[in-house]
Amino acid sequence: MDNLKIYKRFKPDNKITLYNGDCLNLLQKMPDESIDVIITSPPYCMKKEYENPHDDINMFRKRHLNVFTDIYRILKPGGSICWQVGYHISNTSVIPLDYIIYEIFTENSQHFTHPLILKNRIIWCFGHGLNSTHRFSGRHETILWFTKGNEYTFNLDSIRVPQKYPGKRSYKGPNKGNLSGHPLGKNPSDVWEIPNVKARHIEKTEHPCQFPVAIPQRLIKALVPCGGLVFDPFMGSGTTGIAAIINKCRFVGAEIENRYYDIATGRINQALTGEIDIREDVPVIEPDINSSVAKLPDIFHEARISQ
Repeated sequence: MDNLKIYKRFKPDNKITLYNGDCLNLLQKMPDESIDVIITSPPYCMKKEYENPHDDINMFRKRHLNVFTDIYRILKPGGSICWQVGYHISNTSVIPLDYIIYEIFTENSQHFTHPLILKNRIIWCFGHGLNSTHRFSGRHETILWFTKGNEYTFNLDSIRVPQKYPGKRSYKGPNKGNLSGHPLGKNPSDVWEIPNVKARHIEKTEHPCQFPVAIPQRLIKALVPCGGLVFDPFMGSGTTGIAAIINKCRFVGAEIENRYYDIATGRINQALTGEIDIREDVPVIEPDINSSVAKLPDIFHEARISQ
């Protein structure tokens, strides 16, 4: 049963640690170079119910400067940081928060032995959200993927998605007549179309700003070794923790709001017992394999079934 136990106090050998409090307090107790991957979505200072109504873009910057040193310190060389953010709207101005994160993370690490290097600026697209009347309605946010140094884990085969034209064959050259795409599927690219968590989403809780399990699950599959340690300093409803458990990784999360901490604890307990409901990471529109030019090899079908 210890394998299913959730600890409130951090120890490096815990399978699951859920800390109810300010992540700064937790970070100070975490040892150097102990985390494989950090995945999070911080508050945007947009006057959500869990934010101070007086917070502004300067507070957003200040809080990230406050956590940066420890965030960098606890990450292993070769580890990854995946920081998912949107936009801060102040009066009539839209401020892209990923610009601020990029500046803080790169400038403050450039003098270290292993500086943070931006590998991808991933665009997360979703079909639904608030409708604007004085500008185009926002339907995307970004995920900045940094690595600590140039040597890092990236397991592309674990996150391939079905080819758009799975039966397409090369029509010239030495591969003429052979399937032109990789038999396990294609690279998902840096534009991810994944439904956001709205009222009827199977993962919906009382938290107003959940992101879907499919996002951290895809990142963990690609970037974390089996059994590795994943950290989310702004845990919210526990989504990153669920993705870590599903993919047989250890997890550390911090959440300052008691109500959301309780939601995260309940969901992570469900994940540990295999009772959690999630939307699988599958394309919004599936390719029609039956109408393809040629039948796919069995290896492709096996890969799709295992996803």
